This record gives sequence, structure tokens and C-alpha cells, in this order.
Amino acid sequence: MARSAVENPEIGSPAPAAAGEGGTPTAVSGWVAAMPAVFVVLWASGFVGAKYGLPSAPPASFLLWRFVLVLAVLVPMALLARAPWPSSLRQLGHLAVVGVLVQAGYLGGVFHAIDHGISAGLVALVVGLQPVLTAVLAGLFLRERVRAVQWAGLVLGLIGAALVVEHRLSVDGLTLSAFLLSLVALFSMTFGTLYQKRFCPQFDLRTGAIVQFVAATLIMLPLAWQETRPVIWTSAFIAAMLWLVVALSIVAIALLAVLVRRGATTKVASLFYLVPPTTALMAFVAFGERLTGLALLGMALTAVGVALVVRN
Repeated sequence: MARSAVENPEIGSPAPAAAGEGGTPTAVSGWVAAMPAVFVVLWASGFVGAKYGLPSAPPASFLLWRFVLVLAVLVPMALLARAPWPSSLRQLGHLAVVGVLVQAGYLGGVFHAIDHGISAGLVALVVGLQPVLTAVLAGLFLRERVRAVQWAGLVLGLIGAALVVEHRLSVDGLTLSAFLLSLVALFSMTFGTLYQKRFCPQFDLRTGAIVQFVAATLIMLPLAWQETRPVIWTSAFIAAMLWLVVALSIVAIALLAVLVRRGATTKVASLFYLVPPTTALMAFVAFGERLTGLALLGMALTAVGVALVVRN
């Protein structure tokens, strides 16, 4: 049976769009079609926001404040809307696991890897392996079949992503701990996506996110406690924090949950190939970072690769 055009956030199941309630079917269909592009742009902007904010705060403290502020927004929102909470301890536990993997594991791994000396380009390349790793594991755990043309798209997308970050690749100052932390980020995001698809097929996006961020906060709290560098609340840090809280931790994570629920995990994971090219374009505009010919070629290859993966 074909699925409807819009997800009902209150019960996590498909709900039809009614005239005057959420817009016309055409408008709703347009929004659903735009979801992947909006997600990629928002997710890519997170790296720009981190570049603005990290000089003013150590990584664990940065993320701890981010998670706390997200909860300060989501909890009143869910209570006012009387959103349904997880119906069992089992569902509560599954959502907490997703939060630990996607929020604390992925973001904590990336931020701490950079803090330990790995270059932004190299960590981007490591976590850029996620679509291929997801395709392999989705076949094992979710019985998703990846066609030959999709494998070709995954490989092409990886090559394109590597070309985009090629000029920023550096092993100077690279430590084993930094490399291992980047692997933690890679495997956390991969397993978090697969785990959500397998064990959290339906949940309220508001209360589910609250559970996830509470779990991530409990993981980040002792790490932040050990940091000695203070948080400096500059205007740039505050602006970056507000953007990361609203655009990334609320809107983008909600979009990711909907995309995972609606589609095959391999197709959703392939969208992460588009993050390095989008980030490079944003860095070009925001920081004047150069775009090489290889980077432009990589952007084109990445777009073709993702198109091969997600096409019907």
C-alpha cells in the first residue's frame, strides 16, 4: 500500500493532508520532496557553526550546553502540545540508545577528534565512509538489498567526497586517539541510523527527541566536568549555539528521523555524501575558503553518485 504524503508527528504514522489543515496536497508533496535537500543544507551548516563556536568552548562543554538548550526548547513544546510519551520502558530504552549513538557518539567523536589534532578534511573523509558502511550493514541486519547501480553510486559518491576535501587533507599532528575518535563518530552514526530503523520505526518526534537528548546529556556531563578550559560567551559563540540548537539539533534531527522512517537506510545514508560539497560552498561564502578544480569535479561526481543510489 502506498504511503501518504505527510507524517503525523504526534503518532509517528502516516496521516493524510486535509484542505486548510497543513496546506494543499501539492504543497505537502513539494515539502516532502524538498526534505532531503533541506536536511543536507542544515546538516552541512553545522560544520560552519562549529567553526564559529569551538574557539570559545572545549568540545564536551560545547555539546553539553547545546543539548541542555535543546531540552529547554523541546520540553515546554512537548508539554504544551500534550505530545505522547514512549508507551513502554523498552521503547524508552531504544530511543535512549539512538540518542547516545547519534548525538553523543557522532557529535562527540567529531568534536573531540578535531580537538585532538585531526584535520577537518580528514575527519570529514572518515565519517564520509558512512554510506558504504551503512549499505553493508543494512544488508546484514535489515535485509535491505543494494543493487549494483547503487553500489556504483556509493563508490562514485565516496570518490567525489574525497576530491572535495582533498585540499584539506593533512596528517600533520595526527594522533592515534584522534583517528580512533573519528572512527567512533563513523560507527556511532551508522549504527544509530540502523538501530533507529530497526527498533524505533514509529515515535513522536518531540518526546522521542527529548529522550535522546537526555541520554546524550548524561553521557556528555562527566566529559565536560573534566575539561579545564572555560566557556567564553562571545557574540559569535552565542549566534553559533542558537543556530546549532534550532536548525541542527531540532529541525535537522527531526528531518533525519522522518527520512529514516520513510526510506531505505542506504538511500538516506547516501545523502551524507552531499554534506562535504555543501559545506565547502558555505565555507567559500562565509570564510573565503578556496574551491579547487578537483573540489568542483568532486561535487559533480558526488551529485551523480547520490542520484544513482536514490533513484527508483
